[in-house]
Amino acid sequence: MSAPASTRTFKIAAVPADGVGSEVVAAGRAVLDALAEASGGAFAFDWTEFPWGCGYYERTGRMMDEDGLEVLKDFDSIYFGAVGWPSVPDHISLWGLRLRICQNFDQWANVRPVHFHPGITSPLRKADHTPLDWVVVRENSEGEYAGLGGRNLAGRGPGNEVALQTALFTEKGCERIMRFAFDLARERDRKKVSSVTKSNAQQYGMVLWDEVFARVAQDYPDVETESVLVDAMSAKFVLKPEDLSVVVASNLNADILSDLGSALAGSLGLAASANFNPERRFPSMFEPVHGSAPDIAGQGLANPIGAIGSAALMLDHFGLSAEADQVRRAIEATTAAGVLTPDVGGSAKTGDVVAAIIDNLGR
Repeated sequence: MSAPASTRTFKIAAVPADGVGSEVVAAGRAVLDALAEASGGAFAFDWTEFPWGCGYYERTGRMMDEDGLEVLKDFDSIYFGAVGWPSVPDHISLWGLRLRICQNFDQWANVRPVHFHPGITSPLRKADHTPLDWVVVRENSEGEYAGLGGRNLAGRGPGNEVALQTALFTEKGCERIMRFAFDLARERDRKKVSSVTKSNAQQYGMVLWDEVFARVAQDYPDVETESVLVDAMSAKFVLKPEDLSVVVASNLNADILSDLGSALAGSLGLAASANFNPERRFPSMFEPVHGSAPDIAGQGLANPIGAIGSAALMLDHFGLSAEADQVRRAIEATTAAGVLTPDVGGSAKTGDVVAAIIDNLGR
């Protein structure tokens, strides 16, 4: 049955990719389709699934179609699973698919909420009695993942090869991610931005980062700020997380810190993320933070909450904020009821969690 003429239909490219990616993308799709079905024709999702990933690479020698970017650019968003499989080197799988999409579509703002769910025991004792909730904003287009460098001097014999990996920091790149972080902070109860740096040791790129942060902060006098070395920030995530609201960091530093935050919340399986092209010149991409988990793939043990939380971020991006909050409340009700996968101490299967979340959507 076709949607009514007044229905807002969103075209979404689904790229499950590898391992548990297919399971969690299917989970997120089920939740979104249930939400659309209950909307009374207000909105709908038009899905197109692409078979790209490591299996595709083994068949074709490519992680995605040669014209894949041209095809993807006409979608409203991309819903991604997880990339990586033991048979394909990680640098090939990552650069051939996920980073190819992120960098070519200038998805320069990666947002990773750190959220503590009811019913899930955190390894952090402070979480038992202290409200904790913060967001990591990751510069997603340059920094340590710019892909600059090379390997040389191998011809001089074993033990003489040299590898250079150059981090790229541009004033434009630093400024736009920092303004994004400050704007996000203005929307939160605690209006604070914590900048992560390592300028004591990295005297060029990170000093530029610090200088741009200090300049941008002057335009946001209503937002509290701090600049913290990355090693000290790692400790702060554990010892004083209640002091965090928005944490902005370079590509590598934010990648590591956001995984630490998710682990403190209970599991990487809980972590949602969004790769935004804020100017909307290209589609943005939504994905869970966890990897492809070959050890549990196909067993129905994957935690779908990270992927479903990412779907909620996609709803926000579409302007469906009330529906996004509905999904988040359903997740909270599910975890509070103890419907949990093994990674967070439960015995539920992936499908059990999905069914519970769908059931809780209408409550």
